[in-house]
Amino acid sequence: MHRLSNKVIAVTGGAQGIGRACVERASEEGAAVAVLDILDREGVALVADLRAKGRAAEYWHCNVAQEADVKSALDAAAGSFGGLHGLVNNAGIAGMNQPTHEITEAQWDQVQSVNVKGVFFATKHALPHLFQAKGASVVNISSIAGLVGLASVPPYHASKGAVRLMTKNDAIQYASKQIRFNSIHPGYIWTAMVENHLKSNSPNLQAAKAAVAAAHPLGRMGSPDDIAWCAVYLLSDESAFVTGAEFVIDGGYTAR
Repeated sequence: MHRLSNKVIAVTGGAQGIGRACVERASEEGAAVAVLDILDREGVALVADLRAKGRAAEYWHCNVAQEADVKSALDAAAGSFGGLHGLVNNAGIAGMNQPTHEITEAQWDQVQSVNVKGVFFATKHALPHLFQAKGASVVNISSIAGLVGLASVPPYHASKGAVRLMTKNDAIQYASKQIRFNSIHPGYIWTAMVENHLKSNSPNLQAAKAAVAAAHPLGRMGSPDDIAWCAVYLLSDESAFVTGAEFVIDGGYTAR
């Protein structure tokens, strides 16, 4: 219950799915949590629920593809809570599931603007606050699609591969400042994004869900909490000697 006591954590895309789980688990562990998202209704409701439990949480509308939005939200969060100790770069979109030769420039750019520029903007504008933290942590949510090819969503693969190496570069760049950067690479996690992806590619959602679950040696898709607990570890002082690492949480998918 106290692994993140006295820490302020910001989570992009924090209103639903993996981001929401990161917010909830970090809050349970004692962190004050800044929820950043464009899903205002969900974000406000989540914060209201956390506050009803006596926890410190605030919501800011934030489109991570807009630099001014990101800077404003992170500055406000640090100002409201008196600092910033950790950041979870979770906001992301899958984009269109079409082969490379059918992808338009606009479709490509949309995914990169959220998944890559969003990580860049949030990291850039969190760092001035993290410099003051005397030991901080940034957790970037990548994907197994940033490690292996899945023969689908080309822009998503490109974006998650970028996040993987952005993480490693920043880990080296800011090690002297005692700011740690690590990436998490989920397999298929049952979220709205995965559900929509399966719906767009199969007329039978339950059959598609069963097939994807069977592709994981553990025989199931993951849950958002499977990712969130790793994020809690990386945000906590338990991982004080961990930086530049990639954590693959995929039920054995990439072990074949």
